[in-house]
Amino acid sequence: MTYSSELLDRPGAVAGGGPDSGVAAHYGDPLREQRELAAGRAAVDLSQRGIVTVAGPDRLSWLTTLSSQQVAGLGPGESSELLLLSVQGRIEFDARIVDDGERAWLLVEAAEAAPLAAWLTSMKFMLRVEVEDVSGTYGVLAATRRLEVLAPFGPAGSALVWEDPWPHVAPGGYSYAAVDDAHHPGADRPWCEHVVEKPRLAEAAGALAADGIGLAGTMAAEALRIAAWRPRWGAETDEKTIPHELDLLRTAVHLSKGCYKGQETVARVHNLGHPPRRLTLLQLDGSAHTLPAAGSEVFPRGEDGTPDAGARPVGRVTSAALHWEMGPIALAVLKRSTDPAATLVVRGADDGELYSAGQEPIVAPDAGSVVSRPTGFLRRNA
Repeated sequence: MTYSSELLDRPGAVAGGGPDSGVAAHYGDPLREQRELAAGRAAVDLSQRGIVTVAGPDRLSWLTTLSSQQVAGLGPGESSELLLLSVQGRIEFDARIVDDGERAWLLVEAAEAAPLAAWLTSMKFMLRVEVEDVSGTYGVLAATRRLEVLAPFGPAGSALVWEDPWPHVAPGGYSYAAVDDAHHPGADRPWCEHVVEKPRLAEAAGALAADGIGLAGTMAAEALRIAAWRPRWGAETDEKTIPHELDLLRTAVHLSKGCYKGQETVARVHNLGHPPRRLTLLQLDGSAHTLPAAGSEVFPRGEDGTPDAGARPVGRVTSAALHWEMGPIALAVLKRSTDPAATLVVRGADDGELYSAGQEPIVAPDAGSVVSRPTGFLRRNA
């Protein structure tokens, strides 16, 4: 059954597409909505997302053994991020986790919820855990700050909020960026996802309005996410993605925890190798008045502004947005060997439009191989 949020009935609402189907892309003024969201005066309907809960006394130790993250000591109300990897270390699930003292809530993309719940159920064995996909009952309203007015609409009438750890390096994590936390653009985007009862979305929106907080669409949320260098499952990931390529070791991987599926690849690339690809921000030429679609190929730029003759693509655009301050921007996953100082050109996947693009590297080209690395460049958090 196709989901459609009741907030799509609001005046001016324009439905989103792709992973944001079922909620509003905007409510008539995307750039104003961005400004309001950034200022903490708007919330975003993300009720299309999936939510899986894990109850039982063994839940946190069990999730620790299965995932890349150490969550065994997660206290009530505390937030983290964890990855479930393949044997080859490739990202299969990326979950935002917050515990309420009785249940761990895993906030995921809509396409992850059912398969994640099924996989976790298959891994229960004799442990005291209960897995449930509650996506039909609960949704998410997100903002750049905690909104206490939403507390009565949470599970059992109490606040449940996941606070994004990005871009801070979590305990056991490691930064692959060539900037420290203080200069990381993600520091300008705090992000809070409030779990609310889906049948009360309209009531929650009314409470927000009474508190002077409006609604913003997913276009606004995406623009702020891209500007913050924050990767998203299903956008920046594909069937080959390993955490190192997206700088996810900083928030979603504990390098000192015990064995888990995919750990060998994580350790080998981190200690001895380099990730084959790297996430970068592209500053796009705005003269085209359009944006390249996800999947658009990225090439070295020739002197005439077109792809170098005979050049093969060096990567692909994963997300693009028009930012209210920065203009057109995109995230792209590029080959590690791509010159970080080179000007690139994007060929639109839909119409062949060309976009000149400057790079702002997110993952450093020489990231990894820390065993032989002099200290002081890439940062870890012990």
